[in-house]
Amino acid sequence: MAELITSDGTTPRRIADDHVRELAELDPLTAVYLGLNPEDDRLPDLSPAGAETIAALGRRTLARLDAAEAALDAAEAAGTPRDEAERRCARLLRERLTAELAVHDAGEVYRAVRNLGSPVHNVREVFTLMPTDTEEQWQVLGRRLARVPAALTGYRETLDEGIRRGLLSGPRQVTTVAGQLGEWLAGDVPGGWFGELVQDAPEALRAGLAEHAVAAAGALAELRDWLRDVYGPAAADVSDTAGRERYARWVRYWTGADLDLDEAYAWAWEEFHDLNAQMQAEAEKVRPGAAPMEAMKWLESDGPALHGAEAARTYLQGLMDGAIADLQGTHFDLAEPITRVESMIAPAGSAAAPYYTAPSLDFTRPGRTWLPTLGRERFPQWDLVSTWYHEGVPGHHLQLAQWSYVADRLSTYQVSVGGVSANLEGWALYAERLMDELGYLTDPGHRLGYLNAQMMRALRVIVDIGMHAGLDFPADSPYRAGEPVAPDAAREFFGLYCGLSADFLDSELVRYLGMPGQAIGYKLGERAWLRGRAAARAAHEARGEVFDLKAWHMAALSQGSLGLDDLVAELSAL
Repeated sequence: MAELITSDGTTPRRIADDHVRELAELDPLTAVYLGLNPEDDRLPDLSPAGAETIAALGRRTLARLDAAEAALDAAEAAGTPRDEAERRCARLLRERLTAELAVHDAGEVYRAVRNLGSPVHNVREVFTLMPTDTEEQWQVLGRRLARVPAALTGYRETLDEGIRRGLLSGPRQVTTVAGQLGEWLAGDVPGGWFGELVQDAPEALRAGLAEHAVAAAGALAELRDWLRDVYGPAAADVSDTAGRERYARWVRYWTGADLDLDEAYAWAWEEFHDLNAQMQAEAEKVRPGAAPMEAMKWLESDGPALHGAEAARTYLQGLMDGAIADLQGTHFDLAEPITRVESMIAPAGSAAAPYYTAPSLDFTRPGRTWLPTLGRERFPQWDLVSTWYHEGVPGHHLQLAQWSYVADRLSTYQVSVGGVSANLEGWALYAERLMDELGYLTDPGHRLGYLNAQMMRALRVIVDIGMHAGLDFPADSPYRAGEPVAPDAAREFFGLYCGLSADFLDSELVRYLGMPGQAIGYKLGERAWLRGRAAARAAHEARGEVFDLKAWHMAALSQGSLGLDDLVAELSAL
């Protein structure tokens, strides 16, 4: 178990670590993600009262931060300079808690139905992160499994309150989540996914765990039916889009910045036109005379592929291990714990996008990448390579594992729950570009996959801002110029310029509608990382110094979390 700093609350970093400790006590899922409190067998209180308890902690922490910063201001006025590490931590803590409370106070918790990262998804995911090496650990898992029905009851109470308040999620989310729950319940094993989970338990515990699995599945079935029969009709006339005011609040939450949405939208269109030209050139190398979509369809159906989930998992493990071996000592200096990362197959009923889960603070649970199979047995390679540079190495894994490694130098908050999505996703997209710059994507199919991934992120900025902020396709758009960026039009536009499967793109559209503002952080975050690197390089060269990219990478990855409002300035100074 990682040890958190105890404190008397006199400095921002100590206040931040106290906040993490208290949050881990209130929210057992946070504790599991961080590898804390391993004996805890609870699930979070997903009722309205539970959400208010978390919000109250945020308000208390902000009050303590106010007092600490007032004391630091007084000390600075008396001649004691402000510690830069304390300044960065205080700024992040204030910005994150303020953004979280703005979302809470707007009642977003009451409509948390979405196809990714909702409370019910988090309840299931926690079981994929719990250790099961010993009989005692299985017993903890079993006690937590027995609490699933109560947790889902609290979640339904919150959604019921949302119905009463007129705060509901859109119909696309309801239909999709109900379908996902059906997938979790499917199969020949009693208890569905939960039943499969406990099949490897010690024989002495298996029967009891199976009973808990069946009860958990029963609660899931009740929730699915309630979403379909009660919540769905209540949400039938709710807009799937957020509107500009609500959207701006979510953009601050996901990016740590008050973005100029119109500037970002116009910039994304510039990226679209540039990437479209690059993809046309690369498609010619894949299939002479083919347009990008034709070349990608050929790669998907007839190009090199892996057969079977295990073959895909093994291939991706080798890809990450090879990247670590090549980059270690040349472009990164990685501590030994960071060199371990595991390739995993995502549980059935996941969203379509691959994802990453960070290591525990003490590295007893390694970082892991997760590949959703969506029932497939054939996995084309063309789009996997760049994706795993993003999810694994040098993407999410190097950043988040390095954060865990330097947690004792910063604050636990800065390297864990204070993470800003656009910073994380921006680094991962930068990592894809870095591997292209270093010559790892010379295969035309792999490079077209990389460009397609970049195009997907540019399209995300266009459709996400366009849909939620109520914008039109611009005059230079090759598709429906001057018409509104409505969801159905956005999906069609996406399909015309992104060479991923229809099922994947359908899942993506639902994701953007259910998580307003999250999807724009990839491309805009990458822009911030690139601007910070360029500014740092220019500053070194102006001083007559050689810019050391390896040293810059390690310093950048050791800063902990920063919002986009601060990221470029901090990266420029390295």
